[in-house]
Amino acid sequence: MERPDLSPRRHLEDLAAFVSASPSPFHAVAEASRRLTDAGFSCVDESKSWPRSPGDFFLQRGGALVAWSTAGARNPSAGFRLIGAHTDSPNLRLRPRPDHESAGMAQLGVEIYGGALLNSWLDRDLGLSGRVSVRTSDDEVSTVLFRCDEPLLRVPQLAIHLDRSIATDGLRLDPQRHLQPVWSSAPQTVPTFRAWLSDRLDVDVDALVSWDLMTHDLTAPALLGVDESLFASARLDNLLSCHAGLTALLNSSSESSKVPVLCLFDHEEVGSQSSSGAASQLLPAVLERIALAADCTRDDWFAALAASLCISADGAHATHPNWPERHEPDHPVRLDGGPVLKWNADARYGTDSPGAAHVLSLARATNIPMQTFVSRNDMPCGSTIGPVTAARLGITTVDVGVAQLSMHSARELTGVIDPARFATLLESFLSTSKSAN
Repeated sequence: MERPDLSPRRHLEDLAAFVSASPSPFHAVAEASRRLTDAGFSCVDESKSWPRSPGDFFLQRGGALVAWSTAGARNPSAGFRLIGAHTDSPNLRLRPRPDHESAGMAQLGVEIYGGALLNSWLDRDLGLSGRVSVRTSDDEVSTVLFRCDEPLLRVPQLAIHLDRSIATDGLRLDPQRHLQPVWSSAPQTVPTFRAWLSDRLDVDVDALVSWDLMTHDLTAPALLGVDESLFASARLDNLLSCHAGLTALLNSSSESSKVPVLCLFDHEEVGSQSSSGAASQLLPAVLERIALAADCTRDDWFAALAASLCISADGAHATHPNWPERHEPDHPVRLDGGPVLKWNADARYGTDSPGAAHVLSLARATNIPMQTFVSRNDMPCGSTIGPVTAARLGITTVDVGVAQLSMHSARELTGVIDPARFATLLESFLSTSKSAN
């Protein structure tokens, strides 16, 4: 595979391609796996013994992926350099029995996933993507990826003539009643969803067992602004970080003694409490098995953890031009002002002083400007996988990300330079053996 280009425009084009290929966490894992395979990485099976010889490897678990390299000078006993990100984004997810009818229109029932900006899903052409479990002819169950980029669904907004208070009091949405998308004006003749899906998959309707399907906005990523200084796309939180981490891993130097590890988790937006989330046993088990494959002792394993570092890579809030008062005034964050170190006194982020100093040192060495985000005292911030990783493994963890506007919208906004800067910073992080202490 050709070495990824970290020039801002080429990197942005590749980011757009990655996001477009990844409408669901399962597709993001498939796309990352394809790129890793093209670069010579081998997929290992969790349920089988792993190779004991050095090399480049990855594994998949649903919407999660872990990739690492023990090639070259890399040695598990020297410790790990971890990059953690997440593949999931807020959206609308299909219910098990989605068929619904109201006011003479056929609808599909959905659940709200994560902290979505609900208004951003109104009046958009939506497709469906995810995975489907199908019973095969020999009575086994196989899981297949599914994607439909046709404008299947739309959540129509109420006309202002029917609620004049919207203009003065703002839009108020009942998540149960107001977010169900329409998909036909002829409920008597339209097929049930199961019938439609089985036809798309070319299987018998009785072969459909279950699904994990979700909506995605069909608008393609695009450059914006009179000077094309803005980049708009769905799922920047957090596919931008997944892409940056993947690019960094593929570009990282094999001369460092630390083992580079990329962890792309699912379900961060809903608390990480799943078998493919950051709070699971996935990462601890993978790291220990990497050490065991290199004949490390239990003592070596704990020493390696103590010598390890983690960057929790996730989006950061840029100061909003229309609501600057919602931000901490002494810590402004600008689009393309550099990657953002995120701090929180209540440990909602993993950043501490030694870890921050290490990242700032890397930034200085690579001429990358850095910014700092702190939330207001009267406005608690969200959290990331950073504190979860730090607590489970006892590893020094730093929360860093790229500034963006409209976080958790169906379509988010960032700058055109910082995505490449972030990938360069992460590459430097994976390629150095320097300690944080």
